[in-house]
Amino acid sequence: MILLLLLLCAVLIVWIFIGMDVWRGLSNISSIDELFHPSSNGPLLSVIVPARNEEETITDSILSQLQQDYQQIQWILVNDRSTDGTPEKLEALTEMDKRINVLHIDSLEKGWLGKNQALYKGYQISEGELILFTDADVIFNDPSILTKAVSLLRTQKLDHLTLAPHIKSQSFWLKSFVAFFLFGFSFYKRPWKANDPSSKIGMGIGAFNLITKSVYEEIGTHERIKHMPDDDLQLGIQIKKHHKKQSFLTALKSLEVEWYRSLKEAFNGLEKNTFAGLHYSFLLVLFAMLGVFCSTVLPFITIFSGETPIRIVSMIIILFIGITYLKVIKQMTKETPLLFLALPVTALLFIYSIGRATFLTFKRGGIEWRGTVYSFKELKQKKK
Repeated sequence: MILLLLLLCAVLIVWIFIGMDVWRGLSNISSIDELFHPSSNGPLLSVIVPARNEEETITDSILSQLQQDYQQIQWILVNDRSTDGTPEKLEALTEMDKRINVLHIDSLEKGWLGKNQALYKGYQISEGELILFTDADVIFNDPSILTKAVSLLRTQKLDHLTLAPHIKSQSFWLKSFVAFFLFGFSFYKRPWKANDPSSKIGMGIGAFNLITKSVYEEIGTHERIKHMPDDDLQLGIQIKKHHKKQSFLTALKSLEVEWYRSLKEAFNGLEKNTFAGLHYSFLLVLFAMLGVFCSTVLPFITIFSGETPIRIVSMIIILFIGITYLKVIKQMTKETPLLFLALPVTALLFIYSIGRATFLTFKRGGIEWRGTVYSFKELKQKKK
């Protein structure tokens, strides 16, 4: 009993600090949706969209982008070795707007991940002073979002602007799982630190990475991170390593993406980034799994203890978890805070996803991403 009580007291102290940090940090993150509508004039913007087997989403995504009121845009749509109807979809889009260019990639160069190579190849033929890297499934709901983003980048003298979209999910359990992912992501990665010039923590979101071409070239382009599966995050990290100015904002009304369609897809998708996010360290994997269990599952079990001190401490822990969860859900999503009721179960699902991703990475000798297997040894070497 004493050891369990001491463990719970330690968990409570951790949650007190996490809660304070998250509330203070997220309170400093603004929404680009609330910005005024500035002039749509500005330098040429090259929007680079990689697409591998995206026939179901690419047309809707690009059509939403074509409604943007920003005047100087070129689109570079990169077909990354697709085996479905994506190439035909891309060619059909070029018939709709002369600003659209399509680049077809037939092979993967040694040392590169597919998406990273596609983004780099798109950059090589880009003409814009500014570059936007975005994904093939992102819907642009606000026709002035690019105008707002470019205006903010220029007025704030930013080198890099990244925006967090609304992640749309269909089922209750998928919504709960995504909400828990964002919950953990918030206090683990502390994205608000990207807005602090004195901080070394960088941030990048694949749905929207806007960067000046000059700085992109200065930090070494995607060639520097060509074999890192978390390329979007690594781009932001490189910005900070080179002491450039970046900003992280939310865009829950302006940008929308259906991350995954089912829990199974979510588990499969997280295979790519989970182990990379833990620096390919088995010890960090164990620490993460035990940490999630002790901090977000155990209190929901011990609250039913017959020992009053254990029950009371467990209740206080759950209170702090709830307060922190509420802040994350309110700031980073458009979902209901009632998803908190499923938190112990989604925490267990998250633990499972970590273990599953790690096991499959070792079993395969690497990660399988979009039909291509990348060597674990090479991935780990590049990560150092």
